Amino acid sequence: MASAAMSYAEFWPRYLKAHGKPRTRLLHVIGTSLAIASLAWAAIALDWRPLVAVPIVGYGFAWAAHFLVEGNRPETFGHPFYSLFSDLRMWGLWVTGRLDRELSRLGLGAR
Repeated sequence: MASAAMSYAEFWPRYLKAHGKPRTRLLHVIGTSLAIASLAWAAIALDWRPLVAVPIVGYGFAWAAHFLVEGNRPETFGHPFYSLFSDLRMWGLWVTGRLDRELSRLGLGAR
């Protein structure tokens, strides 16, 4: 069970550890990318309907990764806001090629 008093600085390494397998991170990146694309589509088209896809693809890919690949419980359940921010942070690090460096910096390795 997650500690309610956990700081984000404490949460971030825990979050990355829970995403230890490359396939887990890849599925998160795919889901986050599709969620961002759905948000952009809704904004560009001025249509609310693509917003329905945002949580479905975002959480769908992420939770599939946790349950089917990583074999653990998504951090979303204990810390939803930290988890959402961390999903976006991990996505940004992955897209810019800096995720392996961050994993190494925290002693988690790229596995």
